[in-house]
Amino acid sequence: MPPRTTDSAPERRDDDHPRPDQETDGERSAERGSDRAGLDSDGAGAEAGPGGEAAAEAGDGSRPDPAGGAGRGHGADPVPGAGGTGGADAPSRVARAAHGTHDRLRAESETGAEGERDGHSSPPSGNEGDTGAEGASGPHPPSGNDAGAEPRTVAMRRAAAGGRRWRAAHLAGCAALLAVALTGGAIAFGGTGDGRAGAGAEAVSAAGAPPAGVLAQGDLDAGIGALQKHLRAQPRDFGSWATLGTAYVEQARTKGDPSRYPQAERALKRSLELDPGNDQALAGRAALAAARHDFTGALRDADRALKQNPYNERALCTRIDALVELGRYEDAAEAARTADDRRPGVPVFTRYAYVKELRGDVRTARDVLERALEAADSPGDIAYVATALGQLAWNQGEYKTALGHYARALAADEDYLPALEGRARAQAANGDRAAAVEGLEQVVARFPLPGPLVALGELYEDRGADGDRAKAGDQYALVDAWTSLARAGGVNADLDSAMAAADHGDKKEALRAARAEWNRRHSVHTADALAWALHVNGRDEEALPYARRATATGYRNAGFLYHRGIIERATGNDREARDHLTAALDLNPGFSPLGAREARTALKDLEGAR
Repeated sequence: MPPRTTDSAPERRDDDHPRPDQETDGERSAERGSDRAGLDSDGAGAEAGPGGEAAAEAGDGSRPDPAGGAGRGHGADPVPGAGGTGGADAPSRVARAAHGTHDRLRAESETGAEGERDGHSSPPSGNEGDTGAEGASGPHPPSGNDAGAEPRTVAMRRAAAGGRRWRAAHLAGCAALLAVALTGGAIAFGGTGDGRAGAGAEAVSAAGAPPAGVLAQGDLDAGIGALQKHLRAQPRDFGSWATLGTAYVEQARTKGDPSRYPQAERALKRSLELDPGNDQALAGRAALAAARHDFTGALRDADRALKQNPYNERALCTRIDALVELGRYEDAAEAARTADDRRPGVPVFTRYAYVKELRGDVRTARDVLERALEAADSPGDIAYVATALGQLAWNQGEYKTALGHYARALAADEDYLPALEGRARAQAANGDRAAAVEGLEQVVARFPLPGPLVALGELYEDRGADGDRAKAGDQYALVDAWTSLARAGGVNADLDSAMAAADHGDKKEALRAARAEWNRRHSVHTADALAWALHVNGRDEEALPYARRATATGYRNAGFLYHRGIIERATGNDREARDHLTAALDLNPGFSPLGAREARTALKDLEGAR
């Protein structure tokens, strides 16, 4: 599974000092739960982040506006959906949160999986077609494999199919068509006013804002609509601007649409203009930075928010996530303990569990997640925590157990994408490839994110039927298109790019991206990505120290062990190579259809050479 991303976990706490060692680690997963929570702990605007984000993001429909930032002109005011005249911010809708990923819930969703890994709260039900966004792009009715897919996905697939033989043209066309699909319309405020009513009035609190319950119930579309209506009448309400901004971040994450990030940035900026230094907007800005994979910036803003309010849940959780993504695991563990003291609950529990897992303590991680599941009382939290348990079980090769957890998650929320993706991966590892392909096809038809796109492409390659290689190529090309649009939305997509390109793209680009990411942060995931990128470029002696570093914390990840074993074999360390390749297959023999096959072949060759 792709690494968990910081933009996929629920948030609910606030620390008091910006020290990197004061928070928990699972922002990805925690963010999902807290995102759903909406306004539960920090008041209107502060906690509305995750759940509110998704609501705000949805605007006029349960699905986020593909336009992301493309909206009607609102003058100088950063109103939701106002990206100038309608074209400048169009690509912002593609951003994922995040790789993410994945985060607490790898989803990458990433996802994300990465990236992560992903929606934290139950996907909004109702209008699954963002009227302004998708309608304006005017895609043709889907046919064949495009049936049921979102317009942006249809556009991506057509671009991929039409340019297979000429990659440069293909990628340009793919990105262009995807941008069109994602930016065809505008949601949010509607009208062309500049939102300056009452410009001479004092900034107001969120006292007159829509009730927090609208967002807490997980109906993001309704919540966003209510916020937009409220802000038209009360444009000086800094708390509601902060809530709306964090809601856009959440929707970008849950919908795999980076185009929402410029909208979030404008809304949060407006909140800070109205009330400089308010912790709600600072915490939202920290979450936005984390979603864009600017973890240094996320840590800085989280610390600023916590100076204002040591119990701001979103800031506490984002701080933990930032420390994890920066590879500061000791600090993240201390931060998790601090957060648990101040604001115990599902968001903190899931982050604490991820910190434990990264250090090889799977038993404690499982125990903590099981307690979190017992404490979960909303469909969104249940789906989120059950999916985290499923991913933990899958990572240990416990496929039937993982399928049981995913079943519980989907019973709580049948449309929860991280659970749908996780179930498909578990089905593939458990031998049910047909169901896995069908499941991943459904996932990428709705949200074409790097993690599931690569997983589906590898299943096509492994199946090897007529046309499957071409189908696989289409999936990998869509990763490039997503990466281009994510960057247009301000997202640092180097880790996603490096991981996908190393096996299925431009190897030199994979190395460039991996080096760039390593220069920014030293996590186990970036160490593994750089090691593998060096390997595929024939630089195994350089790769080996990074491969060793990726496994140094005790994190039980079959993919990392496989990469290390292959690199050790290439450098002549046959005994170590046998040990790590065996460990990878013993731990999770279905970690990757292509990787597992190569690991078995390498082991056979090593045994034959003894």
